[in-house]
Amino acid sequence: MTGFAVLDLVPVVEGGSVGDALAGAAELAQAAENLGYHRYWTAEHHGMPGIASAATAVTLAHIGHGTRTIRIGAGGIMLPNHSPFVIAEQFGTLDALFPGRVDLGLGRAPGADGRIAQMLRKDLMRAAEGFPNDVVELQALLAGDERLPLQATPGQGANLELWILGSSLFGAQLAALLGLPYAFASHFAPAALDQALALYRREFRPSAALAEPYVMAAINVIAADSDEEAELLASSMDQAFVALRTGTPGRLKPPVAGYRETLPPSALATLAAFREVSATGAPATIRPLIAAFIERTRADELIFAGSTFDPAARIRSLALSMEAVQGL
Repeated sequence: MTGFAVLDLVPVVEGGSVGDALAGAAELAQAAENLGYHRYWTAEHHGMPGIASAATAVTLAHIGHGTRTIRIGAGGIMLPNHSPFVIAEQFGTLDALFPGRVDLGLGRAPGADGRIAQMLRKDLMRAAEGFPNDVVELQALLAGDERLPLQATPGQGANLELWILGSSLFGAQLAALLGLPYAFASHFAPAALDQALALYRREFRPSAALAEPYVMAAINVIAADSDEEAELLASSMDQAFVALRTGTPGRLKPPVAGYRETLPPSALATLAAFREVSATGAPATIRPLIAAFIERTRADELIFAGSTFDPAARIRSLALSMEAVQGL
């Protein structure tokens, strides 16, 4: 049976504040928990006016204190930006606060444009090349490997669920080699989805963490009481993507009726590629779309992405989505 999770970008809406976004994230996580979702993940993005989760571990501490049972985690931490030792300490702290329900997804991208390298004072190209070694070092820190010159406290012995994230074949190959669960970012980069999942399953090596391949795939889901309302709500996400691709990212904008009809053909084609892995509509509309995606990917879990201008609409979307997927 497929499990279901929530990816929250912690959107900062036009006219709102970062504080509002973080309060909304806690409410969304509480709703996801009550609705029966298995995980709530947020992600590391930098320099984005419309995303409030840059300090991902701090955000997760906030979420953890507002929830009781749902797994909370990073989807993900961009490890080349950090020392593995610091990440071990941060997520070891989260595990101490919320034992047995912390996930740590690791990505290789910077989570920002090229300016982030200057701000972090790092050679991110070289750091990205060292990503596999950093993952192994992080595993050693969490395991308390005695060969390390210094142990991470908190961190040593933390009971974290480690994931490799990706949108290409690189992450799939690394996850298979290390015997870790793999999450594919098909909600915004679906091109290599089928090839990556096939490679991961074919080359998977069992490990102490995982005996068999375990796949999570992301899908944009916006559900509402009618198809028309869902399409209207989704126009906020569409605007955000077009703004990002045209180099003008900002806060999440209110819905615009007929937004797609205002776009030039090039922008419409780009948006269509982005929205390829999506389900938008009433429960009866999204159910077969989600079912087809499960059949395509054979994923063990799906993680639902998608932002709405009104936080209450995202909560309603999660409720209707869970209603739609019952029995799949």
